[in-house]
Formats: sequence, C-alpha cells, structure tokens
Amino acid sequence: MSTYKKLISIGAGTLFLSLASVFALTETSPLQAEEVPGNFTIGEIADMENVAIGEQVTVRGEVEEIEPGMSFVLEEDKLIGEDEITVINVSNQMLVLPEDSDDLGLQVTGEVGVLVLADIERDYGLDLDPELYAEYENKPVILAKSMVLSPELEDVSENPENYYGLEIALEGEIDEVRNAYTFTLKEGELIFEDEILVINNSGMPIPAEDEKVVVIGQVRPYIQAEFDRDYDLTWDLDVQQEIEAEYTEKPVLVIDSIYPSAEDDGLFE
Repeated sequence: MSTYKKLISIGAGTLFLSLASVFALTETSPLQAEEVPGNFTIGEIADMENVAIGEQVTVRGEVEEIEPGMSFVLEEDKLIGEDEITVINVSNQMLVLPEDSDDLGLQVTGEVGVLVLADIERDYGLDLDPELYAEYENKPVILAKSMVLSPELEDVSENPENYYGLEIALEGEIDEVRNAYTFTLKEGELIFEDEILVINNSGMPIPAEDEKVVVIGQVRPYIQAEFDRDYDLTWDLDVQQEIEAEYTEKPVLVIDSIYPSAEDDGLFE
C-alpha cells in the first residue's frame, strides 16, 4: 500500500488538526454568526457552483476512505446517494479513522482543484496508487490541509467518551441561550432531540436562538473546578450554580469558533 514519502504518524489523541487558526473571526452582530469565506456544501463544490479552481473551501460530509489515511470521498448523505467530492490529504500528517467509521463525519479545509494524479503526486511529494483514482481523474477534488471529526450531535451526547479531548466540528441549531458564555445546541427542530451544552470561549457574541450554525471546539466533561482553572468565565453565580447542578460530569463543548451552516435546508428541514 502506498504511503506519504517521509510520512509522519501521530497518536490517536492528536489525529486531527485544530481549526482555530483557520476560522479567525472578527467582531459581528450578536444576531448572526460570522460568515466564513469558502463555507460550501458538497453539492456546490462537486458541481463547481460559485466555486473556482484554487479557491479555499470548508465542507463537511460522511467519509469513506479510498486509500487509508491518504484520500477520501465525502458525501452529503450516503443513504440517499447525494453529491460527493473526492478529498486528498496534503497535510503531511496521516489521518487514521476509527475502525467503526460507518456514517462518520469529517470536516476538511483545503483548495479546490482538478484531480490529475500525476500533477498532485509531483506537487505534494505523494506516492499514490493509480488504480484507486481512475474513476476520479479529471473531476473536482479538495486538496485538504486540515481535517477534523464532524460527528452527529446525538453521537457526542450519547457516547462522549469517544470524543473527550478531541477537537470536533459540530453542526446544529442554537436552542437556549443561557448567558454570554453558554448556550445549548440541538440537531434540529424536534422536541425531544439530543442537545449539548456549549461554552463559548470564542470571544464572539452568541447568535440568535434557532440559527443554524457550526461550532468548533473540544469536548470535555463539565467539572467546575477545572473550568474555573482553565477559562476566564466571569458569569453570574446563579447561572454557574444552575449549570453545575445540571451538567456536572456530563459532556460539554468548549468552542473557539462559530459560524453559519452552509446547509440552508435539507439537513434540518
């Protein structure tokens, strides 16, 4: 099996690059999250709709490996056969997916190109298996420089131990804003859907309730003493006590970025 030349292997706890530096946010209205340049759907990129060769894009989808650690296909929804886009990892770090990667989500940021295997191997010093890429030649590709897990909110809520200590991208809808530092995120509009508490460490105002957003951050169990130590959260004592009573030892997401979802409908409607 082909591999990167001078491949750098990394441990399971650091498999995914932090996107904090990618999404540098500036001051904006509290009624809407900051728009991120290059935030597209898979369909827009696959159809080259409003996207140019060489443009930097960020996209999420369900992932299926082509060549382990090296290349992937991202799909909007495997079950209904929606659009897909090929991704080649040019980050100089191997991405090792969990063994149980069915329906696993991945968010990637990189440059849109056309898949000409010989050119990509030359430009990025890669040694790829040509037989695996025949069906993707001369089609759109994302040359990914950063990647991060993008699981379903329900999976994080119900299986948090799989994500503790990892940076993830989570898509959902603003549910209840507790104060300037905290809000709950839910997957959609159903009454009894799973939700997760979000600690806003981005320095940005929290968007309005019901806005569909993507948040980037680290999953941690809520332990008040650790949060007091690690974050400068000057929140109201009553809110702090309420959160401590409700969420102690439960998973929360401490975020450093927040922006609107590229999914206007479909995913939530």
